[in-house]
Amino acid sequence: MEIERKFLIKEMPSNLEDYPHRTLEQGYLCTGPVVRVRKDGERYELTYKSKGFMAREEYNLPLTEAAYFHLAQKIDGRMITKERYCIPYLDKYTIELDIFKGYHAPLILAEVEFPTIEDAVSFLPPDWFGEDVTACPEYHNSVLSQK
Repeated sequence: MEIERKFLIKEMPSNLEDYPHRTLEQGYLCTGPVVRVRKDGERYELTYKSKGFMAREEYNLPLTEAAYFHLAQKIDGRMITKERYCIPYLDKYTIELDIFKGYHAPLILAEVEFPTIEDAVSFLPPDWFGEDVTACPEYHNSVLSQK
């Protein structure tokens, strides 16, 4: 089960370059249900996500590099490329700050994953977060890939 909230950013955090970051590339074979391929450094995976916004089923399966590139040729829509920064918050969460590149720039989103729905609902974001867009389909990567 994936439980996460998603936010727009009203102000970039200071010292962003001090945090670990990596480039992600992902494309969607299907958007209903979501079936995604992702390249994360030297790691490749196929992901299935059920319907939902804050909480939904998610399954990740490893792919070989060859399988990834084969499937990436079959995506429906645009490939999404983003730089992901991992920022610790309150000693129990990690903010994944995604700075989109290419066609989707200058979009910046933050995602926070939670162990329980109760934790997600009671979460108080830092001051630099903007609007909570968890329930806004237009900010889901699967929808962004179609724009």
